[in-house]
Amino acid sequence: MLYKILLHELELNRHIALSKFYMGQFLMDKMNINFEIISNLINSSIQIFVSYAGQVLGATLILIIGFYFAGKLSKISRKNLSRIKKIDPLIVPIIGNIIRYGIIIITIIAVLGQFGVQTTSIIAVLGAAGLAIGLALQGTLSNVAAGVMLLLLRPFNTGDWVETGDVSGTIKEVGLFTTIIDTFDNVYVSIPNSSIWNSTIINHSHYETRRIDVDIGIHYDTDLDLASKTLLKLADDERVLNKPKEPQFLVMKYDDSAIVVRLRLYSHTKDWYALYTDLMRKLKPALDEAGIEIPYPHRVINSKNLV
Repeated sequence: MLYKILLHELELNRHIALSKFYMGQFLMDKMNINFEIISNLINSSIQIFVSYAGQVLGATLILIIGFYFAGKLSKISRKNLSRIKKIDPLIVPIIGNIIRYGIIIITIIAVLGQFGVQTTSIIAVLGAAGLAIGLALQGTLSNVAAGVMLLLLRPFNTGDWVETGDVSGTIKEVGLFTTIIDTFDNVYVSIPNSSIWNSTIINHSHYETRRIDVDIGIHYDTDLDLASKTLLKLADDERVLNKPKEPQFLVMKYDDSAIVVRLRLYSHTKDWYALYTDLMRKLKPALDEAGIEIPYPHRVINSKNLV
């Protein structure tokens, strides 16, 4: 009985050993297959890297150099063109942007050419992409079209005092997409070109000269000759022009409690605002010195005692 038990255990141990042997052989074969696959992948990756390393390096260098020169040449062109008096400062930023984006497009085409992409294919793709982008960005492209119209018709120039919509300030720059205006309280305002093109543009700096009208109400007892002499004396300023007309004293209307008179004169546009504020500041002291009263509304209240 003991002998049979020993034989059974030996047979069991033999089967276990054989199982371990075959399992180990299977794992070794499997590992050999995996090692072979990994080795093939590594070799393929190395071959691809060696084959395209020059192209990737060249494309990277072209991209870096192209973007660097795009920004650099744009700045240089703006700086040099702004020194030429015959070129309108309004179009200088546009030319700078065209140079920058043109170099960037050429750079991208050169990078794609490094990888064997044909130029004709690139142009076809760019055409299709341009059509798709144009349909998707109609509002943006309308700003470009409006910017071109502003440059062609030139309703204003750089540095002009302009009112458009609810914005008032000086024109700093007209770009491909937006116009930059600096307000008088030193606020930066960027307005889409299409918004300016579709709204009323009031250019206070378009003409070299501007008219100033100063209205004031004087008492009915005032001598008009004295009022005329007093107001015309205010026009004794080197900033006041005698053309297109000399300073004038005008009686505008007769109100309920005052005669409204006007001092009308002309000045250079650059002196207009400063001269206007100076006249308004000097007006009342001049009338007080001449003894001319500035009336103001009075209300008389009568009361009756009812018994």
